[in-house]
Amino acid sequence: MARERAYSEILGAPVNVTWEIAGRCNLRCRHCLSAEVREQCSGELDFDRCRAFIDELDRLGVFQVNFGGGEPFLREDFLDILDYAHSKGITTCVSTNGTVLDEALVRKLARMELLYIQVSLDGATARSNDAIRGQGTFDRIMSGIELLAMHSFPNLSTNTVVTAANFRDILPIYDLGRRYGVKTRLSRFRPSGNAKKVWQEYHLDRLELALLSEFLSAHKDVLTGDSFFSITGRDRRELGLNMCGAARMTCSVSPDGSVYPCAFLQDSPFLAGKITEESLESIWQNAPVFHTLRAVRIASCERCARFNLCHGGCPAVAYYLTSALDRADPECLAPFQGALYDQEPTNGASAHVSTI
Repeated sequence: MARERAYSEILGAPVNVTWEIAGRCNLRCRHCLSAEVREQCSGELDFDRCRAFIDELDRLGVFQVNFGGGEPFLREDFLDILDYAHSKGITTCVSTNGTVLDEALVRKLARMELLYIQVSLDGATARSNDAIRGQGTFDRIMSGIELLAMHSFPNLSTNTVVTAANFRDILPIYDLGRRYGVKTRLSRFRPSGNAKKVWQEYHLDRLELALLSEFLSAHKDVLTGDSFFSITGRDRRELGLNMCGAARMTCSVSPDGSVYPCAFLQDSPFLAGKITEESLESIWQNAPVFHTLRAVRIASCERCARFNLCHGGCPAVAYYLTSALDRADPECLAPFQGALYDQEPTNGASAHVSTI
């Protein structure tokens, strides 16, 4: 019965919305999640339309908006958009590449109480980061982080997409964050957007996934959201969601107002509607693709002892790697590690973690 409820309980509105508000970006990252969306979108919503959408989010009781892009701070009106969202009591989290932050901007951001900032960082050195994000970006990113830290920005984290190219930098990135008083967030590398083009080069192998799982068990202060629930141990179950929230708790909005189940399913088959043509409430309640996502059952996983911890994992990874939504997450470690996967890390595991 509990497993039936896991599939059937649907909220009347999303808890949070990922809003890729800017179609512009000053970087060309090799693994960019939204590169294809930016190329295909017809433009950006103007300020009045953004304000009207925030009004609807407020009416629906959406708790948080995660702003991304592109680079949000390239929008001249972005601070006004943040102010308007905050005036409605909506918490905001901005994902930025950090390269456009300056003293004047950071001073304004530091006064926003409902604002969280997440700065993308894909290596602990210029060599590793710049190979992914572009020449010279590491120094510019670190300048942005230093500015935020200097102003004692309270809600600050770095975000690293974990790839084979930066896997050995995870611990140094974590240590770097501790030096600056910044939280570390790790995001899972998924074959969406530009990542599809570099999947074979950048995806983690089984050993790396296992070591990453050990690292997360040993560093419970590392943030992950829901991205790693299929590859982490039971010891982190209280730290985040235990199932995919796409179309159940969250959805994604592109720069031109197109709505998708999540930021990793922004392909044409998953287009749910446009907020320029109908309300988000209507899309959330009636879009066929949302009903499809909510009805997906990973039957092959339901007998697994870990089912209540991950409910089959990430459907976006399953879709892009198997062409089906109702397949088990191909990167799930359970079939390969069995009971050892679900135990607390041992002294031996800690030793492995130190080699990351």
